[in-house]
Order: sequence, then C-alpha cells, then structure tokens
Amino acid sequence: MRLFGRKDDDEDPARADDAIAGFWAWWDGARPQLDAMVAAGESERSADLLGPAVSALHEGLVWEVAPGRNAAHALVVTAAGDAELRPLAHRWARAAPPADLLWEFHPSRPAHPRAAELSLEVAGLQFGLDRLALGLRAPRGAPRVDVTAYHPIFGELDEDARMDATLLALDWLLGEDDVARWVGDITPATFQPIDSVPAVHLPAIVADLVAEFGQEQWAQLEGQTAGGAPLAAMARYPLRPVDYPLFDQHIAITLPYKHRDPNGLPTGGSLAALRDFEERLAARLLKPGGDAVMVAQLSAERHRIIHVYADPSGDGASHAKELMADWREGKPRLDVTTDPSWSAVAAFLS
Repeated sequence: MRLFGRKDDDEDPARADDAIAGFWAWWDGARPQLDAMVAAGESERSADLLGPAVSALHEGLVWEVAPGRNAAHALVVTAAGDAELRPLAHRWARAAPPADLLWEFHPSRPAHPRAAELSLEVAGLQFGLDRLALGLRAPRGAPRVDVTAYHPIFGELDEDARMDATLLALDWLLGEDDVARWVGDITPATFQPIDSVPAVHLPAIVADLVAEFGQEQWAQLEGQTAGGAPLAAMARYPLRPVDYPLFDQHIAITLPYKHRDPNGLPTGGSLAALRDFEERLAARLLKPGGDAVMVAQLSAERHRIIHVYADPSGDGASHAKELMADWREGKPRLDVTTDPSWSAVAAFLS
C-alpha cells in the first residue's frame, strides 16, 4: 500500500464542481496509462500523474492507491480528518464513474479486511499491526473510546511519525470514518500500557459502542446565555459531521415567541406552536434519506433557534423560508451559511 499527498491545515476549504469535473475528464484520458503503470508496479510513475491531478482539486487532500474491495484497485481521495474538506472528498467520489473490475473510488480510507497482516516501513523500521498494542478506555455513557497506542519501534520515532503511524493503523482497523465517529483521544506512547490488548480487538470494542449509541437519540440540555439568561436545548446525540458529509450548508431558523415562563422559556400556546412548526419542518424537509437534518434547537430570551444542516444542492433553505412565512408570533429570521465543520453547533458535537 502506498500513501501519497499531504494535508495542509492552512488551506481554505474549496467546493469546486468545475475542479471535480476537470479531474474526472482528466481521469478518462489518463486511465490507460495509469492502468499500465499500476499493473507493472510502477507506483512512483503513477504518483507523478495522480499527485498533480488531486492537488488541482485541493492541496489539502490526501490520496492513495490501495487494494479494492470488489475491484483490483481502489483510488482513495480523503480529507484525512479535516472536517472542512470532507464534503469536497465526498462530492469527488459522488461524481466518480461506476466501479469496474479494475478501479473503485472512496472518499475516505476503508477498513482493511486483513489489517493484522499489514506492515509498512516507517523511518527505515518495520511497523506491523501484529505488534501494535492499544490501551483502551471507554468512559461509561460516552460515545467514544480513548486510545493509547504502543509499538516497539515507537521509542525510535519522533512524535509526528508515531502519530502518523498510529492514525494509519486505526484507519486500517476501523476505516477512517469510524475513527472519526468512535475514537476520542489518541496518544502514541513509547511504553506499553499495563492493560493493553492487541490492536485487532479494537473493532469489537467499537461494535459495543455502536450497539449502545448507533440509534438516534436526543439529549436535553440546560445552561445560560452569555448574558446569564436561562437556556434550554435539545441536540442529537452523538452529533458528528462525519455522519452527514455532504451537509455543509447551515440553516439557522430563529423564531420569536410570545408566551414564556419567568425564565424566558416558551410555554402554553407558544410551546405548542413551536412543536407544530418543527413537526411540519420534519415532514417537509427532514425525511429519512433526504438532503437535510435538524441537529439541535435551543430556546432562550423569547427566541428559539433551530439548527439544520443540508446539502446545498437541495432545497432546504427555500423550504424553510416557505414554512417561516406562516409564523405568527413575531418576525422570524433565516440565516444560511457554509459551515462544513459544523462550527455553529460546536458546543453540541460529540
């Protein structure tokens, strides 16, 4: 397996449909030459072709050619954990030609079915997953497992090399997206944790988390605004952008309400009206498999803000605007922005 490319955290995110179309036009022309190079094992020459083409999409994207699941080869173009670039990688994959016997395409590194057998060279040393040990901590009630990773060569590597090797190993074991979903703190260590287990046990631990947190749940939260006013909120739990990689349009619906309790929270007819609005929003906009999802809502100081994330190619914003036209308890407000990292709901991310 060969890994090429480098993620540049200083680059601005880019969603360029013309660049994606340009890549696939290039692919059609370059594929015969790439097929021949890959078949001959000329990975460096194929890198000279693929590298500039992927960089033209965005300098921050990382790519590799790996064994495919159903095809002989897989071309992986990934954001490498950068939430700002994840939608671009997924739109690249969505525009890909159909997979065939030779090539398939992935916007994130998939889990390897024989991860325990994999090995690569790191700084002239052999890094094999059969010798990787993990200390695992899954706090009760938390949807993530913290990982401390140890390998006998880690004492001879610098900090960056240890982290890079650990992240690649986790991707091999779980797949890149499940690492983003279920793994919390990652700490490469130069000593073996006392309670460590072979790395191949990590998927079983994650499977337990999936069983506990895989179904849709909502968390009720209480707090205060910056001015000290009481605040009540509800949010999906766990809440992670990786579950909705194409939903990088943030739609904020602000509804003023008339009937409130002494804390400024909705009550009586206003509470009923807000619930009715959200039900109609869900029926019209948030159908399963649709192009939008409501992720959180919060009420404070006579206003409720409903946070929706949507695929900007859909009609989420226009549907929300139409529903808001019927609101009778004050002038509603609609704010639509691009937010691939879901920074507007950072406090609710889990």
